[in-house]
This record gives sequence, structure tokens and C-alpha cells, in this order.
Amino acid sequence: MKLGIIANPKKYEVREVLKKTIGWAERKSISLFINSDICEETGLNGSPSIQKTDSDEESVKACDIVLVMGGDGTILYTARIARNLAKPILGINSGRLGFMANTQIEDLERALDCLLNNNFKLDQRAFLKAITNNGDEFHALNEFLFSRKDSISMVNVTAEYDGSLINTYWADGLLVASPTGSTAYNLASGGPIVAPGTEVFLVTPINPHTLTTRPLVLNSTKPLKVRIEKQQSEVLFSYDGQVHDIENFPFEVTILKSDLTFNLIHLPGHDYFETLRNKLMWGMDRRRSGE
Repeated sequence: MKLGIIANPKKYEVREVLKKTIGWAERKSISLFINSDICEETGLNGSPSIQKTDSDEESVKACDIVLVMGGDGTILYTARIARNLAKPILGINSGRLGFMANTQIEDLERALDCLLNNNFKLDQRAFLKAITNNGDEFHALNEFLFSRKDSISMVNVTAEYDGSLINTYWADGLLVASPTGSTAYNLASGGPIVAPGTEVFLVTPINPHTLTTRPLVLNSTKPLKVRIEKQQSEVLFSYDGQVHDIENFPFEVTILKSDLTFNLIHLPGHDYFETLRNKLMWGMDRRRSGE
């Protein structure tokens, strides 16, 4: 078994995760493919298990399974560079919340042993696909975002679903999120949580002018068209945090579920709703904390 490592070395906790992973790999005679820049920045160069590569993309191509060390942002980065390779990915949480990177450092060796013994399942997450009126194509694991830039003015965004007008939103922005992205910006914007694998996307206005404007849950196999006309406020279009400059108006994108998937490793004992309870502290009562 060959493991590739994608890591965010700017997170201090990543160094401890890397050190433990390298120690485990040496004991098991496992090859670790790591970008040489990560090795230099963390000072972890001397192991015979380390196979240095020139880029994260090369590390992904060389391995059987990818270990992602950081937070969900590092997972989104990995999803972007590995979306055409379909390699299984284990997220090891060295960040804060981490809904996708939900393996904790104290469970690291057990998780690695599960990989070695092929004791895991794949949790297949679908990307969303957006095609512009110019033919440009974008993919997002979490969300597409239409929002204002450097302005106090709201933006107007029109949405149509399967040929029918939904609304012209007057808001700070509009999110179109996947089930995976339902616990990210969508959740912070008041959108619902949707279980992974559900064939829907979420249309969530950000701070809408009209209080009765609510998020929608729509079947992702039918097209959602979002249109932006030229307006006073400059509008941004982004996909998982990557900004695409809008140069021509009207700007239109058609959004559907993509055929591309992202294969998260699901270890024995992991449960999606347990993750929600732990991360969101459901059921906790401070009044009982002293009992």
C-alpha cells in the first residue's frame, strides 16, 4: 500500500500528525509520497519511508490512498486537485470543526491500521457542476456563491429551476450548496443540514431583504439556472472559495449534480449523526455540566 499525504504545514498540529504517521509507516514498511515543500517546511526529511514529490498532484497520482492533514479547507483543496483521479481519501483533523476531516489524532494509528487491513468503506460524495453561458465549466464539492464585492449595496440574483422562475433575490448573495456543503457556509447562512448522498442541492439566500425568503431544497438532477444582470454592485462568482471574475453580462450559469465524485473513507465506528452531535454540541446542557 502506498499513501499520499496532503497537509497544511501552517497548522502547528499537522507536524505532530505527520510525525506519528511517519513513525507508523516506518514500522509497517509503507511508502509515503509527500511534496518536498512540506518536508522542508516541517523539517521531517530523514525517514526512509518518505518518497518526495514535486507537487501535491504528483503525490496523489503516485499513491493508492490519500491522507489529508488539516481541516475541511485542506480537504476542499485536495478535492480540487484530485477530482479526476477518484482516489480514496482519509481526512485527519488538525483544524477546528472538521466535518469531513473527522479522524482525530488520538485515533490515528487505529485508522491507519484499518487502511492497511482494507477495513473501511467509501462514502461517495458528488460534486456540483456549473456551466456558464460562455461554456466555461466549474466543479464544487461544497458550494457555488454569488455575492457582492466591496459594496454595502445588495445584489439582484435571479434563479430558475427546470424552466420555472423561482425568484429574483435581493440579498447580500446567493448560495447553491451540495449536501456535503450543507454544514459549511450554508449552515452559517441559516440553511438546512442535508445528509450526504441525498440527490439535492440547496438554494440559500444570504441576508435577504425580504424576511419571508427562505432556503429551498431542490432535486439536483434537474437544472438550476442563475442569472446576474449588470448592476451597481460588483458581483463575485466563486466555487469552493475560488473566485471567477465576471467580465460579461448578463452572466448565467446552469447548475446540476456532476458525474465526478469524491471518495471519503468511512472507518468502522464512524457515524455521520454522531459527528453532527459532537461538532455542533447537540444535546449539551450547560446547566448539567456540574453534575
